[in-house]
Amino acid sequence: MGARTGDLWQAKLALVWGGELVSVLTSSILQMGFVWHITLTTGSASMLSLASLAGFLPLALFGTFAGTVVDRLPLRRTLVGADLLIAAVSAAVAAVSLTGSLPVWVIMVALFARAVGSAFHTPAFQALTPLVAPAEHLTRLAGVTQAVQSGGYILGTAVAAVIYPLWGLTAMIALDVGGALLATAAVLAARLDVGGSSAALAVPDGDGASLGLLAQLRSLVAETAGGYRVLRGYRGLFALLWCGFAFTLVFSPISALFPIMTLDHFGGTTGDAATAEIVFSVGMIAGSALLTATGGFRNRALTVVAATALYGVATLVAGLLGSDGFAAFLGASFVMGLSSPLYSGPQVALMQEKVPPEYLGRVFGLYGAIMSWALPLGLAASSLFADAVGAPVWFVGAGAAMVLLAAATWAVPSIRRIEG
Repeated sequence: MGARTGDLWQAKLALVWGGELVSVLTSSILQMGFVWHITLTTGSASMLSLASLAGFLPLALFGTFAGTVVDRLPLRRTLVGADLLIAAVSAAVAAVSLTGSLPVWVIMVALFARAVGSAFHTPAFQALTPLVAPAEHLTRLAGVTQAVQSGGYILGTAVAAVIYPLWGLTAMIALDVGGALLATAAVLAARLDVGGSSAALAVPDGDGASLGLLAQLRSLVAETAGGYRVLRGYRGLFALLWCGFAFTLVFSPISALFPIMTLDHFGGTTGDAATAEIVFSVGMIAGSALLTATGGFRNRALTVVAATALYGVATLVAGLLGSDGFAAFLGASFVMGLSSPLYSGPQVALMQEKVPPEYLGRVFGLYGAIMSWALPLGLAASSLFADAVGAPVWFVGAGAAMVLLAAATWAVPSIRRIEG
């Protein structure tokens, strides 16, 4: 495990987070470009939901075992490998766009492939902080990581609004490649020496290639199952995980339907859509700052429940607005953004604090995979029904469901006593 004396751990995290800020910035630019390209090309809420599905499905398919690989390998190797994969995918999309047209199916494939890299990068990034920083700082540091990601997102959305009409998608892709390479350089410069286990990745001698592969697969499954048993052993965390599954099931279509609300329901422009995303991100930064400054409630489960209810109320209000209520929609977007880090940050900190370091990758991988199975279910429902009932009706129903879920979550005794 890396040194935690003096300011060494702070310097390491500052380097990695600095690279992550740039990477999130350029990824957000490209993500908005993809969203606008699909919206302007198809004008379909179903296609936006399918694009979101393509971006999250690999997390569900590979996330379960990705965390086990993260625990086996040094974090530096996993983070660098994931960033380089994402850069290569973006470069391939740039090559296609230079031919003069960029079919929507190419964007879907690119979103899927980039998400494969994220399936490994996300648990590695989440496992980094508790391996480097002292435990007493984890909740506030979770607020900092949320701020890094929110800051990159808000800047990326603003820059995307300028770049897309002037230079188009190809310029956005080029920036994303550069951002991934810079993040790779930052990880290498931080000289991380944490992560990795004694589990052998080499094929056992004398077993033959096929038997060696079977042995490795059995080992991978066994280690993943061990991570699940560890997570299940913390009853409060385990119960909070499945409440989070229900929340993600309801929440997942909302982000995909944001552009449709602005462009169709409120009759706005792509600039208005970017403004709504920016306001949401400003709310996330405000929530991240609040979490960093205060750490939330003493009982972090209460912070999660309060954030769930707050998000639900804001979503419900947004759905009830008339076509002339765009200004109020921006206010609701800010509140939604404010509640997001207050919902996710304490959960991450609880897992970082309570789960043994050698299981962090597996637990975060499993957590991400389970959440990701909720995403396609919610997005599939929205792709089938959102066009029929309309985005506002979906917002109302989702908001009401979140408020009820907040009450149900707090009713679980192991969650209320999670700090015990």
